Order: sequence, then structure tokens, then C-alpha cells
Amino acid sequence: MNKYKKLGIGILFDALGLVSFIIPGIGEFSDIVWAPVSAWLMTKLYTGKAGKVAGVITLVEEALPGFDVIPTFTLMWLYTYVFSSKTEIKEA
Repeated sequence: MNKYKKLGIGILFDALGLVSFIIPGIGEFSDIVWAPVSAWLMTKLYTGKAGKVAGVITLVEEALPGFDVIPTFTLMWLYTYVFSSKTEIKEA
């Protein structure tokens, strides 16, 4: 998958995670559903150990109240394509 397409999908998933702030009362229920779904999606977007770790972080971040503002999908994209030296070596 193109890395910029992954970025767009990640931004969309981060926006979906913010829905709980928009709809009071229902938002807490949506976090119960969204937390495991977002963790699974993270592991599908980013394979390997880094994807599994990011999946756990995403699960915890989405399940805890008040932490939905953290853009975990976008941060993982930055880690993978901007800050990780392994990516530069693989794609070079």
C-alpha cells in the first residue's frame, strides 16, 4: 500500500476515534466498540512487532476516557515513514 494512502486512512481512523467527543453519552459506548476495532486495524496497517505494539497502544488509548485526542494512527505513520531508520533502508 502506498505510504500516503496509509496516511490518509490513518487520519480517517483518528477522526473516527474522536466521535466519542462529539456525541455525549453515546461516545463512551462507541469507545467500547471502537477500541478493539482500531487495535485490529492498526495491526493490519502495520505488520510485525511494531504493528502489534501500536495495536496495544491504540487499544489502551481508545479505551481510556479522555485520551481519544491522541492521533495514534498518524503518530504510527510518522514513526514508520519519518523517524524510523529501518524504513529508509528498506525503501532505498
